[in-house]
Amino acid sequence: MKACVYTQYGPPEVVSFIEAKKPIPKSNEILIQVNYATVNRTDCGFRSAEYFVSRFFSGLFRPKNTILGNEFAGIVAEIGTNVSSFKLGDKVFGYNDKTFGTHAEYLCLNEKSNLALIPENIEIYQAAAICEGAHYALCDIRAAKVKAGYHVLVYGATGAIGSSAVQLLKHFGANVTAVCNTQNVDLILSLGADNVIDYQKEDYSKRPQQYDFIFDAVGKTSFKIGKKVLKEKGIYISTELGKNGANIWVALLTPIFSKKKVLFPIPFMYLEDVHFLAELVRTNQFKPVIDRTFKMEQIVEAYQFVESAQKVGNVLLEIDASC
Repeated sequence: MKACVYTQYGPPEVVSFIEAKKPIPKSNEILIQVNYATVNRTDCGFRSAEYFVSRFFSGLFRPKNTILGNEFAGIVAEIGTNVSSFKLGDKVFGYNDKTFGTHAEYLCLNEKSNLALIPENIEIYQAAAICEGAHYALCDIRAAKVKAGYHVLVYGATGAIGSSAVQLLKHFGANVTAVCNTQNVDLILSLGADNVIDYQKEDYSKRPQQYDFIFDAVGKTSFKIGKKVLKEKGIYISTELGKNGANIWVALLTPIFSKKKVLFPIPFMYLEDVHFLAELVRTNQFKPVIDRTFKMEQIVEAYQFVESAQKVGNVLLEIDASC
């Protein structure tokens, strides 16, 4: 099978498009013919190992799992003898950040992994982008204990995480103010944002509006700035560590010294989250934003584009578009 493989940490150029061994499903596994995957911040982080801590999961000196890619959409091509949840030909999507492997033509997963049937009202390429950004957003929204009526600011609303956060927050009944650039104001309004601040024209921290929760989905603002417009018991969460890991240290200190808190939750995804997102898609309450698609052999260019900080929503990798 064709696969995108890396054997050392580094820039996008460490990834090669080569022939690899096709996996064989065990008795409790399904073999998925991958049609589309995404190239995302998680893949970039594990490939570069810029944050050394990632090596404790992926391999201290070199990667243990040499095929990256953590979300996918595809067709069930084979089933193990003990599989009962899926059948041949099922269209499935899911998320696998334990062993990765979706940047390849085939992927084996336990039938109880984080995967589900693709809702009928969405195309297979769109389904590939349901999970990664949304699971980060969902984790942080839950950590902030967002309730109906909360006023929430999403900084960086055009990324995979931010665009998911806007839609999920509206599902939970929040009043959403989104921060983005001029060219994407209409897009973010179409996702359900109640208000949009164009950061190219205005500083959100100088507005009189106070927020229950500030969600920095791109790591471009800070608690120091955000606390100016946080309510007395407001919460700030960033998806990035911050300069010199500041967000972790502030998260430890603010519960002691401040009513305004910084949280730094560790993201996890469970099977029930995949089904939850599938139901939101089915009921037209969530739809992943797609920027563009790269061919599998363009994997280096795909990484370069994702790391250019220009993408809007998700970047797809076309593995096999025949289905």
